[in-house]
Amino acid sequence: MHDLFSADLVTSFLTFAQDTPRPVPEDDEVKAGFVALFLWLGMCVAVALLGWSLMRQFRRTTEAKARGVYGDPVEGETSDSEGGPSDH
Repeated sequence: MHDLFSADLVTSFLTFAQDTPRPVPEDDEVKAGFVALFLWLGMCVAVALLGWSLMRQFRRTTEAKARGVYGDPVEGETSDSEGGPSDH
């Protein structure tokens, strides 16, 4: 297994990788295609769904806070009421 990563093999691979020319494509050869379009549209839909879900959760927590679910006094009640949580 150690022969797989020998210094001679790594050196020869690096030399080969540096000597290989990389042709630059022309502008008319490069196209994003439909795959990129569908990925972009899918990401837009995902962001829209996340935003919708976030606003929905904000609305639910605001309504729950107004009902006193989190231990806050219920809006519209005075602090004199005995209906609050006890210290027992």
